[in-house]
Amino acid sequence: MKVLVIGTGAREHALCRSLSQDPAVGELHCAPGNAGIARLATLHPVDQLDGAAVTALAVELGADLVVIGPEAPLVAGVAEPLRAAGIPVFGPGKEAAQLEGSKAFAKDVMAGAGVPTARSYVCTTAAEAAEALDAFGAPYVVKDDGLAAGKGVVVTEDRAAALAHAAACDRVVIEEYLDGPEVSLFAITDGTTVLPLVPAQDFKRALDGDLGPNTGGMGAYTPLPWAPEGLVEEVLETVLQPTVDELRRRGTPFSGLLYAGLALTSRGTRVIEFNARFGDPETQVVLARLRTPLAGVLLAAANGTLGELEPLRWSEEAAVTVVLASEGYPADPRTGDPIEGLDAAEADGTAFVLHAGTRAGGDGEVLTAGGRVLSVTATGADLAEARAKAYAGVARISFKGAQHRTDIALKAAQ
Repeated sequence: MKVLVIGTGAREHALCRSLSQDPAVGELHCAPGNAGIARLATLHPVDQLDGAAVTALAVELGADLVVIGPEAPLVAGVAEPLRAAGIPVFGPGKEAAQLEGSKAFAKDVMAGAGVPTARSYVCTTAAEAAEALDAFGAPYVVKDDGLAAGKGVVVTEDRAAALAHAAACDRVVIEEYLDGPEVSLFAITDGTTVLPLVPAQDFKRALDGDLGPNTGGMGAYTPLPWAPEGLVEEVLETVLQPTVDELRRRGTPFSGLLYAGLALTSRGTRVIEFNARFGDPETQVVLARLRTPLAGVLLAAANGTLGELEPLRWSEEAAVTVVLASEGYPADPRTGDPIEGLDAAEADGTAFVLHAGTRAGGDGEVLTAGGRVLSVTATGADLAEARAKAYAGVARISFKGAQHRTDIALKAAQ
């Protein structure tokens, strides 16, 4: 197979890493990619939001499968011209991708599907926002209706801060606060069959102890030793399958990766949000445990034959990933600094490094090029071992102003 992956981040690096290990993959390409992905795939400088350019590249390469990693190309409709050209695509079309592109659309789909979620109001004026905040009370949850790269949500006890966030957005969803731990559950679907992956947990806040501003994610781990038995089966039955069925009923079938962000509340499991693609950094740990070759699974989803596959095989090991972010992230990330220790972090084979915000400099240097720079990932017999290996890898890497959380998977490992 010739596979083309679209995207630039650590999620795409994780996808490329798994695809490169699949014996069925003969050629691997990525557009536009990053400095780490360049070691695994041929890079192409194509605008990932330009559907015509992506399609032209896929046709030129003779791609057997295109995997669209990030949400922005999906919401922009990049999948449509690829499908029109007869190329199998892993990722939903533009209308189905509104499940992530619009929080209000997602709430409407959940209502139609009977999916349990937080009560909410869609607000477009300051007066509506103030009324909704007062209806629910603190803690206040305000979500930008559109795409915000994982940083469009404010959860705060400060009513003024909640109103300010609402005022900065064209349209917001204000909802009741959901208590309890959060779980990320991915499912691969062809629009009919739904194949859940293993659950993971990520860490959204920038600082230890879940303090500081929201980020795109500072680390993740799997499995979840504290998760209730039967959680995956419950979510498949009450959330994932009904959502896929509802979208198909509406004439906007969803094929690709359906990501349910869940809260295990005192009143039962509730959906916080849906995403229309693999989550970052959870993908890094979930794929680290997947033993079934990835390309065939993604191709089956693209071709509508997921129901013919055998059950997925998983490693019994645990996996932990720790994000190394640049100075100033998430508000004002510093870029352009050389990164030291990348080879040393992987030298003994205990950890592997996935690039997020990097670019190639001169003389073989790798430079920082984004807020989240690297995901250092490791597996182990249990979470404690995987965690120790990941942090050992982190300790070998340095760049100016590098920051990371020190408590990823700490409670779960104890």
